[in-house]
Amino acid sequence: MTHVVTQEQIEFYQKNGFVKVDNILSQEEVAELAEAMEEVMVDRSQLSIATDVSTGAYYKVLNQKVNVWRDHGIMAKYSLHNRIAQAAKELSGASGIRLFHDHALWKMPHDSKPTPWHQDLPYWPMNEPGALSAWITVDDVDERNGCMMFIPGSHKVGKLSGIDLVNPQNIFDYVSGTELENAKPVVVPLKKGSCTFHHGQTFHYAHSNQSDRPRRVLAIIYMPDGTTYNGKNHIATDGLGLEVNDKIRAGTLPLLAK
Repeated sequence: MTHVVTQEQIEFYQKNGFVKVDNILSQEEVAELAEAMEEVMVDRSQLSIATDVSTGAYYKVLNQKVNVWRDHGIMAKYSLHNRIAQAAKELSGASGIRLFHDHALWKMPHDSKPTPWHQDLPYWPMNEPGALSAWITVDDVDERNGCMMFIPGSHKVGKLSGIDLVNPQNIFDYVSGTELENAKPVVVPLKKGSCTFHHGQTFHYAHSNQSDRPRRVLAIIYMPDGTTYNGKNHIATDGLGLEVNDKIRAGTLPLLAK
C-alpha cells in the first residue's frame, strides 16, 4: 500500500506526540461526512451514546456522541476508513491498528467552554501506551472557534491522572520542576478535511467556540493491535467479557490496518 504520511511526518509525530496532516479527506468526502454528522447528532438510536444533555455542564465543553459509526453507514465509512487507519499505523509504528471508538465532537457556539489541558490515555482502559487519536474537522478551525493546542514532547512523561473536564485541575502541576512546566503550546489551526493525530499521552487543549456555528469534528481513537485491558470501565469495552490483561479485541473493535 502507498504510504499515507511522509517519513518527515512520522519522525515529527514520534518526537512531538502530534502531527498535522492536511487534506486527509477530499472536499467531496468532507461534504458527505458533514451531512452524515448532522443526521447522527440528532438521531436517537441506542447504539451510539451521548455523554451529556443540552442543559449539562459537560455539554458546554463538548456536545459528544460515542460510537456513531454503529448507527450510520456513512459515519462507519469514515470511522473505519482504511486510509486514515493506515496513517495511524504508520505514525505509531504499530504492526496493526484497531478501532477503539469514534466520537462526534461538536463544540457549541457562543457560551461554550474551552476543553482544558489533559491527556486521553487515563480515560482509556489500556495497560500499554501507544493509542492515538485522529481529529478530523469538517469546518475550518482556528482559535476563535475551537482549534487545538499541543505541548510538544509531553507524551514522553507517561500517563498522569485524569483531569475533570468540567472542573479541571492544572495538569502542569503534575510536571512541576520539569521542562514541561513552562513549555510553549503549539496552536494548530486546520482547514476542513485536514486533521491532527495525537498520542494518548500528549497534553492537548481546545479553545472555546466564539463563532455562530458549531465546530464539528470526527475523532477516531485507534489502538495498536495487542493492546491489553486494565480492567477499568469504559463504553467501548463494557459488556465484552474481558478479563484484566486480555487483549482488547472484539467485533466492535475491528482491525483496520495491518
